[in-house]
Amino acid sequence: MAALIEVKDLKKDYVNDEVITQVLHGVTFKIEAGEFVAIMGPSGSGKSTLMHILGFLDTLTTGTFLFKGKDAGNLDDDELARIRNEEVGFVFQAFHLLPKTTVYNNIKLPLLYSKAKDQDKQIKEAIKQVGLEHRAYNFSNQLSGGEKQRVAIARALVNNPSIIFADEPTGNLDSKSGNAIMEILEDLNELGHTIILVTHESDTAKHAKRIIKIADGLIVSDEKVNERRSAKNGGELRK
Repeated sequence: MAALIEVKDLKKDYVNDEVITQVLHGVTFKIEAGEFVAIMGPSGSGKSTLMHILGFLDTLTTGTFLFKGKDAGNLDDDELARIRNEEVGFVFQAFHLLPKTTVYNNIKLPLLYSKAKDQDKQIKEAIKQVGLEHRAYNFSNQLSGGEKQRVAIARALVNNPSIIFADEPTGNLDSKSGNAIMEILEDLNELGHTIILVTHESDTAKHAKRIIKIADGLIVSDEKVNERRSAKNGGELRK
């Protein structure tokens, strides 16, 4: 069975006024379904660019990116749109919620192009998974930062995607709220969701089961986490 994600010698360049900036210099790895992987590196390392390519928000320059065994470079626009809507969910540091819109309707957004029959059930299930039943009909600008990030996770979840990408999901939160967000991501992974966490913080990365470290556009290490942080235990390490 094919890996969920497989990249081989992936390179990414940006061209601006004939100036070529090389961001990724040839990265190779696989991610299996059900993994919890942190892509970790300092600002400017290429980790966000890599996430955007894996999440079909950007395209590679050279190399190969296989998604469920299919070459992403050979997918047409309709198939790419379907994958973005149904197969991947995103959680960003800045939440990206519609402000004067209810929690329920923010979470409903990915379903606007869905043919699912019982959307109300899907939305309420996603709200339940992040523990926001009591906030379902509040406007998002009435919520705390931690609650906004829970809404963002529920929105990412609502289509039951193959992968959830979390880009610095605790970056705008205090430590207590951040730990609560990491607990939700840990729980989702235990339920079988593939989580790809992008972070520059080693403490956050240790909630994952595997850490791919990237620097200057190259993978410098790819290792299993032996002592994981447990959000349920307040972020303490566990073997």
